[in-house]
Amino acid sequence: MPPDDAAPGMARATLSPKTFPAGDRPMTVTRRTLLASGLTTGLTAPALGAPGLAAGRPLELDSGDAPAPFDAMPEPPFIADPSLLRLDDGWLFHKGDIVVPPILGHEESYQNAKAGIAQGAAAVGYDDSDWRAVELPHDWAMEEVVDPNANVAQGYRRRGIGWYRRTLKLPVEWRGRYLEVQLGAAATNAKVWFNGVLVAHSFSGYTAILIDITPYARFGEELNTLAVRVDAETMEGWWYEGAGLYRHNWLAVRDGVSIVTDGLHADPRKGDGGWTVPVALTVSNIQKTAATVRAEAVLIDPAGRTIGRAETDISVDPLKTAEASMTIPVADPQRWSVDHPTLYRVETRLLRDGKAIDARATRIGFREIRFEAATGFYLNGVATKIKGVCVHQDHAGVGIAMPDAMWEWRIRRLKAMGCNALRCSHHAPAPELLDACDRLGMLVMGENRNFNPSPDYLRQLQWLVRRDRNRPSVFLWSVFNEEPMQGTEQGYEMVRRMAEAVKELDSSRPVTAAMNDGMFSPLNVSDAVDVMGFNYQHRRYDKFHAAHPTKPMTSSEDTSAFMTRGVWKTDMARHEVSSYDTDAAEWGLTHHESWRMIDTRPFVVGTFVWTGFDYHGEPTPFEWPTTSSVFGIMDLCGFAKMAFHLRRAQWVDDAPALAIAPHWTWPGREGEAIRVIALTNAETVELRLNGRSLGTKTVDRLAMPEWQVPYRPGLLEAIGYRAGRAVSRTFVETAGAPVALRLVADRGGMLGTGSDVQPFTVMAVDAQGRIVPDAAAQVALRVTKGAVIGVGNGDPNDHDSEVLPARRLFHGLAQALVRAEAGAGTLTLEASAPGLKPARASVRVIAAQPLPALPATRPVAMLTDWKRSDFTATRPDPLRRYAGNDMNSLVYARPGRLEGPGEGVWSTYRTSIKPRRRVAEQGGAVVFAEVVGRAEAWVDGVKRAGKTDFAGAPLVVPFPAGAGERQVVLVVEAEPGKASGLGRTVSVRER
Repeated sequence: MPPDDAAPGMARATLSPKTFPAGDRPMTVTRRTLLASGLTTGLTAPALGAPGLAAGRPLELDSGDAPAPFDAMPEPPFIADPSLLRLDDGWLFHKGDIVVPPILGHEESYQNAKAGIAQGAAAVGYDDSDWRAVELPHDWAMEEVVDPNANVAQGYRRRGIGWYRRTLKLPVEWRGRYLEVQLGAAATNAKVWFNGVLVAHSFSGYTAILIDITPYARFGEELNTLAVRVDAETMEGWWYEGAGLYRHNWLAVRDGVSIVTDGLHADPRKGDGGWTVPVALTVSNIQKTAATVRAEAVLIDPAGRTIGRAETDISVDPLKTAEASMTIPVADPQRWSVDHPTLYRVETRLLRDGKAIDARATRIGFREIRFEAATGFYLNGVATKIKGVCVHQDHAGVGIAMPDAMWEWRIRRLKAMGCNALRCSHHAPAPELLDACDRLGMLVMGENRNFNPSPDYLRQLQWLVRRDRNRPSVFLWSVFNEEPMQGTEQGYEMVRRMAEAVKELDSSRPVTAAMNDGMFSPLNVSDAVDVMGFNYQHRRYDKFHAAHPTKPMTSSEDTSAFMTRGVWKTDMARHEVSSYDTDAAEWGLTHHESWRMIDTRPFVVGTFVWTGFDYHGEPTPFEWPTTSSVFGIMDLCGFAKMAFHLRRAQWVDDAPALAIAPHWTWPGREGEAIRVIALTNAETVELRLNGRSLGTKTVDRLAMPEWQVPYRPGLLEAIGYRAGRAVSRTFVETAGAPVALRLVADRGGMLGTGSDVQPFTVMAVDAQGRIVPDAAAQVALRVTKGAVIGVGNGDPNDHDSEVLPARRLFHGLAQALVRAEAGAGTLTLEASAPGLKPARASVRVIAAQPLPALPATRPVAMLTDWKRSDFTATRPDPLRRYAGNDMNSLVYARPGRLEGPGEGVWSTYRTSIKPRRRVAEQGGAVVFAEVVGRAEAWVDGVKRAGKTDFAGAPLVVPFPAGAGERQVVLVVEAEPGKASGLGRTVSVRER
C-alpha cells in the first residue's frame, strides 16, 4: 500500500501502470484509496484522506460512514521512567495576576521573610474556590479574542499572567522516597511554590521545571499545595508563544537511591572494533548513609530479544551523585534511517540486596552521521540531501497545548511530502514530537532558545542535551538563531562556551548556529561551530565555500515564500496571496528558486524551509486583520498548499508523485486561460481536458511543466510517464453547488484513555460528492462520547473562536480536533450547516489503560501553621493579645506533632484564618482530627466547643459565617507527665 496521506489537496499518484492503463479513466475513490491518500482543497480528486481535499469524482461512501485515511491506532507511549505519575488533572486556574496587598505590620513583615509562609495565591491556605478547573496541557491565550491593540507578533492575542494550583495527597509509605515534580514547560516565565515555599524559577517557556519536593512533602492526611505563577507578559520569541502550563506534568516517586532524571546516557558508537553501546547511569542518594547498589543494563533488539548485557557496582554518598559506566558490544546491528527507523531498547535498573529499586529505559538507534565539506551529509555512509522544514509548535484550535497524537500526525504529513528533517525553531521541542521522529524516521536539528552562556541560561542548553542525546533522530545541535553578536569576537566567545557545554555532554553530534550575517568578519561564530548554518544567505553559499572549503555548511533557514491555501490570485487588499509560488519575503525566495539554489550545490548539506506549517503570530507580509503567518507549506490545520505537492514532486524519488494545480471549478471564467501546473517526478507528463490531449511536456523537477488552458467545465487529467510507460495519473473535476457536508477522520479507531485526540476534516460536497473548493458554510459541530477541543480552517484572516465547536469552511475545508472519552465505545461527530445536508462520522474507541496518574484531590482548607504558648501550671487566658512585634512569646507548632510534657499542663494553640468563600458566606466547622488532652476551642473570642477526656479524640468546632481574618484558639490541658496537643490534621469543613 502507498504511504499514508501523502498528497493532501492533490490526487495521489498510482504506484503501477497496471493499475491505470494508459487511456483509462482515473480511479474512483474507495475506502482502500482513502487509506492511502491525503487532502487539500482545489488541487486534486482522489486525494480524500486527512488534510486537504479537492474537487473530484463522487465518493462511494454513505454519508454516515466516514473513512479512515490512516488505518492504524496510535502506538502506546513508551515507558522510559516507570516512577512517573501523570499530574495533568486536578488543577485550578485563574487568569490574571493576584497582587498581594502591601505588607505593613510587624508580624506580617516577619512572616513574609520565612520559608513556607508564602503570601497571596502562593499561600497554602489561599481560597481558590472560585478558580476554574482545567486539565493540562493548557494554553489560555487560545481562549482570548484577537485584539488589534495586542502584540502583532503574538497573533494579536493578549497573554498576561495566570495562576495554577493543585492539591496533592501523598501516601504515608512514600515517606523517605525521592519525590520530584516535573512541569513540562510554562509559557513564558514561572515561579513555583510547594507548601508555601518558593522552590523554582523558570526563565524560559520551553524548558522543563524539575523540582525536588522531598524536603517539603507532607504525607497521609496532610495535603500538599502546588502553586505556579506563569508570566506570559515576558516574550522570548517573535511568534505566537501561547500562555500557561502547556506540556505534560509528572510526579516522580523513586527509591531513596535512584537514577536521576535524564540520568541514562546510551548513545551507540562505532569504532574500529565494531559497534558498542556505552551506558552511563547517574545515581543519587538522598538517604542518611552511603549506599552501594548494582547497576544492570540490557540491550533489546527490535524483535524483543536480549542481545547484550552489562553490570557494575556503584557507591553513592549521602546527598551526592555518582556515575556507573558500562559498555555493551553489538556484533552487527540493524541501522536506523529515515526510511527504516529501526529502534533498539536499553533497559537499566538498580538493585540493592538483589531487589530492584529503580529502573530506566531509552530507545536508541544505530546510525552513522557524517558531514563532508565538499559533498554534504551522509547517513550510514549514504549521501543524503537534507530536505527539511522549520517548525513552531502550535496548531489550529489548541495553540501550543498540542495533544500527543497530533505530533505523530504532523510527522506523517511531513514524511508524506518527502521531508526527512525538521528544525525545532527556535526552542526545545516537546518530547512527544521527538518520540514520533525516532519512531517514524525524521532527522531533527535540536535548537535552544536563549543565546546566553551565563549559568542560569547555560543550564537550559545542558538540560536540552541531557534530555535528547540518546535519540537517533537528533543529528545536529543548534545553539542560536540570528543573533546580532554573531559577527563579533564576543559572539564567538559565547558560542565557544556553549559548544563546549554541548560537547561535554554529547561528543557524537556536531554543533551549528543559524547565521544571517557576520560570517565573513575576521572572528565570528562560524569559527566556533562544526557546521555552518545559513539563514537566507543564498547569495553567499559559493563565496563562503570558497573561503572555507573544509567547513561543512547547510541552509538552516530559507525560502519564506507566501501562499494562502485555496487562493490563486494575489489580492493585497484582501490579505490573500496566490498559491502559484510567485510571492516571497524580500529576504527570501520562492519554493522553486530556493530548492534550485540548494539542489544544484552538493556542498550545501540541505534545506530547512521556513516553514512546514503556518503558525499563529508573526503575520507577514500583512498585519491586522491577519493574525497568522502564510509561510507554511501547509496551513495551520495541516491542509496542503500547492507547495506541498511541489516539494513532494522535487523530494520524492522512490514513488510516483503527480498533482495538478489549481482546481477546476471556475464559474464565470469560461474561455479564459487558466495557468495549470503539473507537479510531478515523472520524466514526461501529458495533460488532457475532457479526454482531449493538450500536449505532453518534458519534466524539469526544478521548474515543473505548465499549460495555459482555456477554461471549460469538466475533467482535467494528467498522466505521468517514465520510459514511455504511464506510471501515475491524477485529475481535477468541476464541482457544482454545495449540497452536503462530509466528515473524514484521520483514523478509524481511537484509544479510550481519555486523552487520545485526532483531527476530523470537514468539507462541503456537491450532488455528485465532489468537494466544492469555494464553499464557505458556517458549520456547527456536536460530539457524543468525546469533545471538540479545537477548530480551525487555515484562514489567516478569520477571527472566530478556535475553541468553540463551530467553524466556517475556508475554501471548502475546516478541521475539528476531537478527544475521545475514557473507556470503550463509539465516538460520533456530527456537522451541520444552513442549507446543507448534515454529516456524521463515527470511530471506534478501544478500551486502553491510561498512563499512571496521581489521583486528583479536592482542595481542602488545612490549618497547618499554629503558634503555641509555653506550658503553664495555671489555665491561660484564650483572649490574651500579643504584641505585633512579639515573635518569641509563642513558638511554632504543627498538627501531627505532640508537645511536652512541660513544666505545666496548660498551653494554647493559636492561628488566624481567612475562610474560603463558601464558609465565609454559610459557615462551617473547624475539624481537629485528633486533640490529645482536655480542650476548649474558641472562635473570634467565643467558646464554641470542648472535650473533657485526656485521650486523643476528634473535636468539631462550629465556625460561624463571616469574612476577613478570623481567630481560632485551642486551650489544652495535658494529662500530667504526658505529651499533648494537635495529634493529627486540622481542617475547615464547609457546611
